[in-house]
Formats: sequence, C-alpha cells, structure tokens
Amino acid sequence: MESWFELWNKIKDDHFYKVSASGNDFIVYLNLEEKITLSEGKYLAQKLCRPKFSLSADGFILIEPAKRREAHVAWRFYNADGSSAEMCGNGARAVARLLNYLGLVPNPFYLETLAGIIYAEVIGNRVKITLSNPKDLALNLTIRTDYDWYLAHFVNTGVPHVVLFWDKVEEAPVDKIGPKIRYHEDFKPAGTNVNFAEIFTQDGEKMLKVRTYERGVEGETLACGTGASACAYIAYKLDLLKPPIKVLTKGGEILEIDIDQEREIIYLEGETLLLCKMHVFEDAFK
Repeated sequence: MESWFELWNKIKDDHFYKVSASGNDFIVYLNLEEKITLSEGKYLAQKLCRPKFSLSADGFILIEPAKRREAHVAWRFYNADGSSAEMCGNGARAVARLLNYLGLVPNPFYLETLAGIIYAEVIGNRVKITLSNPKDLALNLTIRTDYDWYLAHFVNTGVPHVVLFWDKVEEAPVDKIGPKIRYHEDFKPAGTNVNFAEIFTQDGEKMLKVRTYERGVEGETLACGTGASACAYIAYKLDLLKPPIKVLTKGGEILEIDIDQEREIIYLEGETLLLCKMHVFEDAFK
C-alpha cells in the first residue's frame, strides 16, 4: 500500500457517510470505481474507526459493483480492527437505507456479501433484511473457561455466534467472559461472537433481552443484528419462544426477528439513522 498521505490524496475530495442502526455506527465509502484496494480498506478501517482520534465507528463499509448477476451492489465489510467480516446485520440495514436515499438501488434490492446474497427492503426509516440461512447449529454445548463451565448454544447467522442464557442479563460479566469464549479453542481459528440473552415479559409479551461481545470490535456493542437473530433463532429451536420474536438491545431499541420455518430464512427488521455526509481531513488518516 502507498503511504497514508498518498491514500488520503487519492480520495480527499470524495465523500464519506456515517450511518447507524440500533446503536451500531458505520463509516461508508462508495467504492464503485474500485479506487480502494483490499489492504487500503483494512487500513482505513483501523484509522477511521478509532474513537477520540478519528471519526469513530464500529465498522467500515466499502460499496462496490456486484459480481453476481442477481445482486444490485456488493460490499466489503471491515470491523473496527481492520479484520474482514462475512456479514453484519445492522450494517446491512444501515447501508440499505443510505443506498435507497442516494437512489443507487431499487427498493427492494439485493446486496452481495461474503455470506451470500442479502435481500433488503426500506420502509421509511425502518429496514428489513434477510440473513444467510443459519448453519452449524449446535445446542447444549458445554464450554469450560478459567472462570466456570457454561451451557451454551452455537449458530452461524452469517457470522459465528455463541448464545448463553442468563438469569439477569444486566448483571452478566460480558467483558470478562466474552473474550474467554470469543478466543476459546473450540472456535479457533476464526473465533466467535458471544451473546448473553434473557427471556423476559413486557406488556404481557415474552421477549429477549440481549447483550453482545463482538469479535473484531473486541468489546460489548450497543447492538448486534446477527447476534440478536442468533439468540432469537436459538430460542425458537429450543422451543422457548415462537417467531416473530422481539429483541431488546443494549442500546434500548427493539429489533424484530421473524423466521420462515419451512425455508429456514431469518428476517431482521429495525430502525436506521442517516447521520452525515463528510469530507475527511488528513489528520483522520494518521
């Protein structure tokens, strides 16, 4: 990769966008002319997602031409640490709203990701997407860490997720147990996201309350779309809840997860925010 100054000089007149969904925020760059290479995307994620010293975000997204005929556009998604992720539910929802606003896609449309082709539909400020078909389901696993033994469940909803049911999820030691399971030998080499879920009743309706330790962010986030979907799917498979299932996130928003039980398709729906359109000064790249 060229120097940071050469990279900045190449794209200094271009716009970046900041979007959000359920408390997850993302920086988006329209890479339709494919100016940004794979290694440059990783560098930009590491630099621009930094809190305090740069723009701050949970992830960095490049929008690119689709390679598959059935998709309208494609993306490359980077976690804040520069690692690549196959899928991000909240990122896909936020990007769908932005692309719809910019008039770059029809409504609904299809987004090409490393996890497969994602359907997206924009309804006002709400966006409904499909996730890739859940795979690698494993219920009632026993996981041992330095602290204790845990009864856990696993499913890949585009990215890998462990689900632990917790009596009082507000008191769950997410930052203590999360890293131990995220890097556990059972999930090497890719690692896993770790979700803490509680079933509770609100206004007479059973719902899920979820907190997530996210791989790539390496900490708890205000929400995780694929994580909320994984928890809902596990609760459905354990016959604890029936879809559609509402999930209360750490950030206070309620996501709705529905499941096509015949085709094993997960639908994720919730609100999105378009935050700003900006030029980036060179100091953000240093």
